[in-house]
Amino acid sequence: MEYKTNILTPLFGAVIGDVIGSVFEWNNVKSTEFDLFCDKTDFTDDTVMSIAVADCLLNGKDYTKTYQEYGRKYPYRGYGGYFNQWINLEEPKPYNSWGNGSAMRVSACGCYHDTLEETLAEANKSAMPTHNHPEGIKGAQATAAAIFLARTGSSKEDIKDYIQDKFRYNLERKINDIREVYVFDESCQGTVPEAIIAFLESTDFENAIRLAISIGGDSDTIACITGGIALAYYKELPSEICNKLWDILPEEFKEIIAKFNFL
Repeated sequence: MEYKTNILTPLFGAVIGDVIGSVFEWNNVKSTEFDLFCDKTDFTDDTVMSIAVADCLLNGKDYTKTYQEYGRKYPYRGYGGYFNQWINLEEPKPYNSWGNGSAMRVSACGCYHDTLEETLAEANKSAMPTHNHPEGIKGAQATAAAIFLARTGSSKEDIKDYIQDKFRYNLERKINDIREVYVFDESCQGTVPEAIIAFLESTDFENAIRLAISIGGDSDTIACITGGIALAYYKELPSEICNKLWDILPEEFKEIIAKFNFL
């Protein structure tokens, strides 16, 4: 299928961040100077579940059933331990997670509804099947809100102020300072603020992804969160990144991304 350089939905920005970050999660690079693609570059659980959320929104599907469906269809993509077990349960229940899985999969919620209130409610709904801890919900809502505000014309300063006031995340830090002390952290509270800061400091989409990955830690997820916000804001994407990414994705992922692009 076509639709390459025209794909500008925040969902695709999140997927790009995940794919580029995939090789750095367990091989951190504390620099913005690195190759964006290599022979090991691939999509992870972040992309799988981001597509699952988009599928739910497009087709009115149940979040719990759809997460399980996609997780079973695309195994061995780096799912967290609890989530990996949850995927195969006959009667799955929320397990009070505060992990960043709720934030990494929420990009589609940020570009689906027409109001911020609806966006926050949808983000909450997407988190609840697994991440019903207040921090898990907060991370999903903050990410979705940042995407919504970015795509609807808010300035970086307005986005920063809203996220700080609403969610009490500290966005006053700088990437250079974070990079020096940052270690692997899979929590929402330890990744979502950093991902938003990477966007706030960036000069364009590619720079946002490079800044996000450069701090280390859970690189694919941080870049996934940053990527959704950055593409919503900049609305520009280098064609070479778009085309290389497009060739990596399964056909059904491309179809959902393309449909989202034309909402």
